[in-house]
Amino acid sequence: MEKESAYKLLAKQLETSNGQAKKFIDRGLVYLGGRKVKIARALVPVNSKFKVKDVDQVKVIFEDEYVVVVNKPSFIDSDEILKMFKGTTLLHRLDRETSGVLILSKDEEFKGKLIREFKERRVYKEYVAWVNGKVAEPFSITKSLKKVTRGGKATVIVDKLGDDAITHIEPILLVGKRSKVKVTIETGRTHQIRVHLSSDSLPIVGDTQYGGAEFDRVMLHSKKIKILDYTFEAPEPRIFERFIHG
Repeated sequence: MEKESAYKLLAKQLETSNGQAKKFIDRGLVYLGGRKVKIARALVPVNSKFKVKDVDQVKVIFEDEYVVVVNKPSFIDSDEILKMFKGTTLLHRLDRETSGVLILSKDEEFKGKLIREFKERRVYKEYVAWVNGKVAEPFSITKSLKKVTRGGKATVIVDKLGDDAITHIEPILLVGKRSKVKVTIETGRTHQIRVHLSSDSLPIVGDTQYGGAEFDRVMLHSKKIKILDYTFEAPEPRIFERFIHG
């Protein structure tokens, strides 16, 4: 059977460039036979028909003279959102598949105040996640984290010589062998929630990088941020009801 690279066939199917097709695959938006296509150059039958997931629209949830706050959809990089709002700068970032509250600053002087709040750990950051495993009571994880490169890919590991990281977990709902949890963090290390939960045998659903079961997306959502006199909240995506209703 004749085969061709997935991204080249996708480009023909969508009538777009090879580069754009590769970007769709790299983002985790492309499926073949019900399974996510993970490698753009993977050889697949030339008669393959792909399904490409739609990306939700970026929605502004608050704006004033100092900040613009959006509900970031999954599958969009934080830097891409920055390009949508000229004259702003990012105060923090969310991983590509993490959705929720993302704050952009519009004023340099006010940005400095917000950065100090983050550095002094005076920011309340609340997430919601679905994890593989059962969570019955609140607990905290305080394992230090370190960035490393493995196989040419950046990742984060638990390492006592790494940076301190503090994560608090509370159960919300238990459905079968999965738990919906509330997560608050005192620090903001790269992949902190994902690695901490995985290190406690509670990988986030969809987070295959850190041991989670394969799913449509990484089931992590930045729900609420409180900083200075502001409170920003982003409603949970509808997909977070998937395990409740079957």
